[in-house]
Amino acid sequence: MSTSKGRTASGKDRAAVFDVDGTLVDTNHLHVVTWWEAFRQAGHSVSTHAIHRAVGLGSDDLVAHLLGDDSASDTDEAEKLSTAHKVLYAQYFDRLSPLPGAGRLLRQLAGDGWTVVLATSAGGDELSALRRAIDADDAIKATASADDVTQGKPAPEPVERALELAGVPAERAVFVGDTVWDMQAGSSAGVTCLGLLCGGIPRADLEEAGADAVFDDPAHLLASLSRTPLA
Repeated sequence: MSTSKGRTASGKDRAAVFDVDGTLVDTNHLHVVTWWEAFRQAGHSVSTHAIHRAVGLGSDDLVAHLLGDDSASDTDEAEKLSTAHKVLYAQYFDRLSPLPGAGRLLRQLAGDGWTVVLATSAGGDELSALRRAIDADDAIKATASADDVTQGKPAPEPVERALELAGVPAERAVFVGDTVWDMQAGSSAGVTCLGLLCGGIPRADLEEAGADAVFDDPAHLLASLSRTPLA
């Protein structure tokens, strides 16, 4: 575990903002496989390693990142790929699993007086499936989803929207995520960022992207709360 660099969100009104995929629910590798299949069906050869590094971006940005801006400018192709991924991924909705300690962490923070908000690129039925997997709706105050923003991570807008919903300024918030895109979005929004390794991204990459501290998974973060800005 890395130690906090010293920034903290304390006091009465404070927000704990969470990414969902790979942070609270064990979905990153499902996204890798289903995006790989969507690309394969469309005649594109994209490595699973490259897809894994791109997970966390919104669909359009992920396609642009992996195929290049020229391919992404073909809106029909990008929409076709996104639709194929959604159909393939939807097969797993009823089998999604929370990461260790996810629900307990959210309930602990809510009980400690934190306003818990989700900031995710998921929306619609996908978001509903993720929330069912977490099974902690009683602790979640609000959600900033793909339907609420014009730019996804690494742009700060998803985190900024989450802060608006919580009614909390950036200096009184902590953002928890598992990808470099999460850390870049949170840093750009001016919040303290905590990284989790359970999404499969190396510690050094999360720290370089702006993580103030890094933990294994939600259970590890929960066990370490007293030594974090979420204390």
